[in-house]
Amino acid sequence: MEIRRDGIRILKNPQKAPHAAAVFDEGKARETLRFHRSLPAYKETKLCALHALAESLQVGGIYVKDESSRFGLKAFKGLGGSYALFRVLCERFGLDPQQTDFTDLVKEPYRTMCRSIEFATATDGNHGKGVSWAAGLFGCRAHVYMPAGSAEARRRAIEEAGFEAEAVITPYNYDGAVAHAARLAEENGWILVQDTSWEGYEKIPAWIVQGYLTLANEAVRQLGDTVPTHVILQAGVGAMAGGLTDYLAHTFEKPPVFILAEPDEANCLYRSLEAGDGQIRIVEGNPETEMAGLNCGTPCGVTWPVLRDETDFACALADEVTEEGMRLYADPLGGDPEVVSGESGAVTLGLAARIARDPELRELFGVTEDSVFLLVSTEGDTDPDNYKRITTTHPL
Repeated sequence: MEIRRDGIRILKNPQKAPHAAAVFDEGKARETLRFHRSLPAYKETKLCALHALAESLQVGGIYVKDESSRFGLKAFKGLGGSYALFRVLCERFGLDPQQTDFTDLVKEPYRTMCRSIEFATATDGNHGKGVSWAAGLFGCRAHVYMPAGSAEARRRAIEEAGFEAEAVITPYNYDGAVAHAARLAEENGWILVQDTSWEGYEKIPAWIVQGYLTLANEAVRQLGDTVPTHVILQAGVGAMAGGLTDYLAHTFEKPPVFILAEPDEANCLYRSLEAGDGQIRIVEGNPETEMAGLNCGTPCGVTWPVLRDETDFACALADEVTEEGMRLYADPLGGDPEVVSGESGAVTLGLAARIARDPELRELFGVTEDSVFLLVSTEGDTDPDNYKRITTTHPL
C-alpha cells in the first residue's frame, strides 16, 4: 500500500523475504580495499556525525559518509570504475587479482599494453567521470556517452578527469545512451564498463558493485560500536544501493531498516517492488529530475535480487526533498560539520528529516529517540552553478 506526503510516495516492500548468504560480503570487501589502498590517490573519506541535527530531529544519531572528496572526483563512483577496470586488465593480462595491485599494472610490459585498450560507458555524470579517471590511471582511453539534457559542466569534468577521454552528450535518454555505448563498443572493439546489467552482461557490473564495498567497509569501521538502526540509500539503477544493502544486512547482528530513495520521475526500483511479482519494471521516456545521477530507467540485474529481498521501504521523491537535504548540509546546526552535497547526494538527508518530523512516518518507519541513521552523501557540487543556486535560495 502506498502512503503519500508532500513530495514523497512511500511503499512498504511487499516482496521482502529472508535473503541467502551475502554475495557482496566481507571477503569481497577486503579484496577491494586492498586494491584501492594501492592507488596513489586513496584516502579514507570522512564519516560525519550530525549531533545537533539529530537532537533537533529527536533521534539518537545521524552519520553521513561524505564522498565529496573521493579521489578528487567529488563522487564515490571512482571506487567502482577503478576496481572494475583493474579486474578487466588482470583478466586480459592473465594476472591473479588477489596477488596483483595497481603498482604492478603501471610497470612494463603492462603499461605499454594498456595504451592499446579503450573503454566505453554511458553515464548521467559521476560513473562516467569515475571510468574516465580510472582509465587514465592505467594509461587507457575512455569514451563516455551521456543522456540528453546532461549539464555541460559534467561533460567537461569527464573529459578533464581522463587521458584523452571523449565525452559526448547524446540525444537519447539514459537507457538509450547505454545501448548507444554498447553498440559503439562492439563495433570498435572497446570494452564496455557499465554499472547496470542485463542477461549476458553481469561480470563487469558485479565488479563495479564490489568496488563500492570499500565505502561500506570504511563506514562500519568508523562507526565503531555504533550500530545503525536505519540505512537510507539513494538509487539510480541500484548498483551501489544493492551492494551496500547486501554487505550491511550481513554485517550487523540485527539488520537495519533499509530504505531506498529515488526520484519520483525515475523510480524504476519503486515500480519493480510495487509490482510484487519479482520482476523488474522499466521507466520509459525522458524523465526529468535535478537528481541527475539517479535519473535511470532500468534496475541493475546484479543487485535487483538483493534489493527485492532486503529493502524494507522504497520512497519516490520530488526534487524539493533533495533541495532541503542540500540546504541542511550546507547550513549545519550547532557544531555540526558542513557537508557539500549535490543533488543526488543529499536526497537521503532530506528524506530522513521528513520522516523524523512526521509522527505518523516515525511510527511507520519505527523511528524512536534512540534511532541511528546511516546515510551516504554520494557526491559533492558536481554541478557547481546549480549547487550554488539551490543552497543560497531558501524557501519562504
